[in-house]
Amino acid sequence: MRIVCIGGGPAGLYFALLMQQQDPTHRITVVERNRPYDTFGWGVVFSDATMENMRQWDRPTADAIEVAFNHWDDIELHFKGHRIRSGGHGFVGIGRKKLLNILQRRCEEVGVELVFETEADDDAAYADADLVIASDGINSRIRQKYADVFQPDIVTRPNRFIWLGTTQLFDAFNFLFEKTEHGWFQAHVYKFDDQTTTFIVETPEAVWKAHGLDQADVAQSIAFCERLFARHLGGHPLLSNARHLDPLKRGSAWINFQRVRCRQWHTFNGTSHVVLMGDAVHTAHFAIGSGTKLALEDAIELTRQFRDHGTHDIPAVLAKYQAERAVDVLRLQNAAWNAMEWFEVVGTRYCEQLPPEQFMYSMLTRSQRISHENLRLRDAAWLEGFERWFAERAGLQVGSARPPSPMFTPFTLRGLTVPNRVVVSPMAMYSAVDGLPGDFHLVHFGARAMGGAGLLYTEMTCPSADARITPGCAGLWNDAQRDAWKRIVDFVHAHSAAKMGLQLGHAGRKGSTQLGWQQADAPLAEGNWPLVSASALPWSAQSQVPRALTRADMDRITADFVAAARRGAEAGFDILELHCAHGYLLSSFLSPLTNHRDDAYGGSVENRARWPLEVFAAVRAAWPAERPVSVRLSCHDWAPGGNTADDAVAIARLFRQAGADIIDCSSGQVVPDQQPVYGRMWQTPFADRIRNEVGIPTVAVGAIFEADHVNMVIAAGRADLCAVARPHLADPAWTLHQAAKIGHAAIDWPPQYLSGRRQYETNLHRP
Repeated sequence: MRIVCIGGGPAGLYFALLMQQQDPTHRITVVERNRPYDTFGWGVVFSDATMENMRQWDRPTADAIEVAFNHWDDIELHFKGHRIRSGGHGFVGIGRKKLLNILQRRCEEVGVELVFETEADDDAAYADADLVIASDGINSRIRQKYADVFQPDIVTRPNRFIWLGTTQLFDAFNFLFEKTEHGWFQAHVYKFDDQTTTFIVETPEAVWKAHGLDQADVAQSIAFCERLFARHLGGHPLLSNARHLDPLKRGSAWINFQRVRCRQWHTFNGTSHVVLMGDAVHTAHFAIGSGTKLALEDAIELTRQFRDHGTHDIPAVLAKYQAERAVDVLRLQNAAWNAMEWFEVVGTRYCEQLPPEQFMYSMLTRSQRISHENLRLRDAAWLEGFERWFAERAGLQVGSARPPSPMFTPFTLRGLTVPNRVVVSPMAMYSAVDGLPGDFHLVHFGARAMGGAGLLYTEMTCPSADARITPGCAGLWNDAQRDAWKRIVDFVHAHSAAKMGLQLGHAGRKGSTQLGWQQADAPLAEGNWPLVSASALPWSAQSQVPRALTRADMDRITADFVAAARRGAEAGFDILELHCAHGYLLSSFLSPLTNHRDDAYGGSVENRARWPLEVFAAVRAAWPAERPVSVRLSCHDWAPGGNTADDAVAIARLFRQAGADIIDCSSGQVVPDQQPVYGRMWQTPFADRIRNEVGIPTVAVGAIFEADHVNMVIAAGRADLCAVARPHLADPAWTLHQAAKIGHAAIDWPPQYLSGRRQYETNLHRP
């Protein structure tokens, strides 16, 4: 096969090397714009796992790299006068020039033709090639030429960074944070040979401009960074070797990261098959250092596909290559995106809010690829020290005993202290009769209380009969319902350490529907009651058209909420949550998709929140002062024109100012044509942002289904409690079982179940 690789970076060179070794009859040429054995750039990093992969495919190259690379296990943070180090992370650093020189020599040894100082702008110039590898970098001209086929999605990110080097040597992967009068700068620092260290400085655009760096030339930018990080540099200079930059052009040294993702990776140009590789087809932010890893593993996978399927059907091989690589690339790009976003907001969201110990944990888990228990595998001593710090900060006296995981530490709001951070989410059971909870509810909540959760919430409980979602929804509009709830609350308090929360809500335009396991959101076949909402907009085409609330309606419903709150206090609930989410009545005021009012209760965020805040104030006044009040919000409508996370921050701030103690951060269900982006812990970013930008405790919800998730969220300061729904439906003792799986013994089981505990834990630890 005749192969031409356009671009002599890691992807093109390594693919040429592997394919030439696989079949010496291939005629392979790599075309590179630079001179022989010449390049620019500082060090690159990749993981131990990538090195092992390379070792399996070409041991001589791996051995040559291994001799030249700098290996380290430790990550070190310098932050607010603290120096914190964690080990076991396994990185490889090597100079970009050294890596390319090794690959170039290996290509020459196996017979690859290397053509230097040649600008390969057009794949059509190589019409004799069966296969053209477009490994021509992030600004790929081949990708641009066939943009209609490759359909690139290129996103430019807001932070500015400058890629420098220094002769100051560091013995770990260092993250340096320095505060200026305009904001924070961070440096990503790692040694890659015996003389040189990569030194990447990053900051938000606004901070960059505030310091006048948009008007600075390369020398002035370097001088600024030398002053800023002087105490870390120890008198050593910062250096630039980016020859492509105009040294006198203002601001040119600082660039924005571009995330590249392509829908299609290959095409046929009429004479040759063309496939993108490396940065031409995908990029990953340097926050997790995976650009080189992606490029090398692209080369390995395409070689594997040709080895396994031959060269007789190139389109089929290229299709298999994309299918195989796309999954791994997307996974890594998502992790890199998470890490990138962490560094983009670190100055406003974490630097001022988190103590150094928790800041370190947050930084280590920023990509969400490293979990709590994975940290234990990497550096058990460091994690145990952190867990001890966290537990003592939560008020526990740990001493020399093994500290509990963060999910098993207490949390206090006003006069309420929950024994652990696990919440049983409000989940509609549709099993009440005339709003009256019965034996089902007693067993349901009793089982989950004895199952170890720290806090249980009722399903959305309605302040009036016409506030229900379905005829099976529970209520608190009369004393009989109060007494029925009191029976449940008393049982929970008597037989467990769990606390009991009351969620109050009004269905609004989503009311008068069938039970959840019937035709969801569809009107009742008979017996429907009138609906109200912020505006006269039905939920769906088959739904009733609600009446827009009048001032008199608002007063009546507010009074209903107050009466229900008082009954809830009499029933003994420990915390009250006001349901302002999921398209129900109070939520319908908050979202511009459902609030089209032209009075004082419509328009701006402040106006849309006006009546929900009135209801909150009235409920807060009726609720005992020593007991906290939570607010559940839909933090994103997932529909064009709806609320976004920015609006959620503004709304949460209004509720905090009104006296809310904690925000329960859900999203969606405001309109039926929503398009959420699901995934593991997918709604946690809302809790993270509100907690750390608004300055109020939060509850994280959404696809949190194992102890690792809870521990990571709580330990990183992304939320203070984690609400777990479906896992608690499947397993009432979910919390006890998770405790057993991670070896947390200091949790009480009901004495009646102790023999079951011993057998359960024994079975878990059997080989």
